[in-house]
Amino acid sequence: MRAAVLHETGQDKLEVLDDVEAVGFGPGKVKIRVRATGLCHSDVSAMNGVLPQPAPFVPGHEGAGEIVDVGDGVGGLSVGQRVLVCWLPACGACPSCKRGQTQLCLAGFMNAGTPNFKRPGGDVFGFAGTGTFAEEVVVDAGCAVPIPDDVPFDIAALIGCGVTTGLGSAINTADVAAGSSVAVIGCGGVGISAIQGARLKGAAQIVAVDPVASRREAALRFGATEAVSPDELGDAKQRITAGEGFDYVFEVVGKSATARTAYETTRRGGTLVVVGAGAMDDFLQLNMFELFFDEKRILPSMYGGGDVLASYERAIALWRAGRIDLESLITHRVPLAEINEALDQMRTGSALRTCIEI
Repeated sequence: MRAAVLHETGQDKLEVLDDVEAVGFGPGKVKIRVRATGLCHSDVSAMNGVLPQPAPFVPGHEGAGEIVDVGDGVGGLSVGQRVLVCWLPACGACPSCKRGQTQLCLAGFMNAGTPNFKRPGGDVFGFAGTGTFAEEVVVDAGCAVPIPDDVPFDIAALIGCGVTTGLGSAINTADVAAGSSVAVIGCGGVGISAIQGARLKGAAQIVAVDPVASRREAALRFGATEAVSPDELGDAKQRITAGEGFDYVFEVVGKSATARTAYETTRRGGTLVVVGAGAMDDFLQLNMFELFFDEKRILPSMYGGGDVLASYERAIALWRAGRIDLESLITHRVPLAEINEALDQMRTGSALRTCIEI
């Protein structure tokens, strides 16, 4: 079986090998033939060590495909069924799940420490317990979420992470108020999805902030009312809010520097939503006086801040109704053999989402 493998954390290239085997199949598991997978920035963050992940590993967690085998004790899934991969399945029994905060369930994270693959040289892990840059992957049954026949694999893959994360940050976490002002810092696939979510909620002004001109142009097509480079954000804040700051600011980069800018761009009493996944040693500094005096809400948004299964269904319904554009999020397509080209597209910012066709 072919898969793209990162041998050591810190390497910037993947090696596509044909001697990889998906392992771990048994009771409670399913084997999926991956048909399409998106390249998410979290994959790159795991490769460079920003996100913790044992190596060697197969990146990829935003995938969709068909079930090719079903383990004992699995109900509701069958061979040939079309599914998307949920990298953070809810166990249904932990305190977070019982509180209805299924996006905070840790069961899925426990899978990251168990090898999903093997090669003649030894074990290979799958990123986030999945590893969708492979022709096949074995996952817990809860990671395989059935999709309707009219949802293409590439669209389903995006819903499995980036779209759900971005839309949910605006709809679930921030609950953007109609008529409000919004700024979104970082306009890749997740940021563009946050823009679409803010538009759905009725925001009056949506300012997209990104250093890459092509992403700023794309943001305008997806619902931003204005798009600026980072050094133009201060001027936009002055013009649009009379210097007060935006009602909602979304940080979709995952760095303390941009989070600090986002905080300063949020009005007093406004809401800063932290969507980007950053490093454990990158600290955001706030002094105690401003934290008290400004009364700004700081809301992290994990996987869209809501029940992921309900969020998947909502995204599909909105896509079917033409209320959100998912097809245009896919700006590049490459076969698995050219995965490093996809990585270059992400690093240069030329892609919103690259679909790897497997």
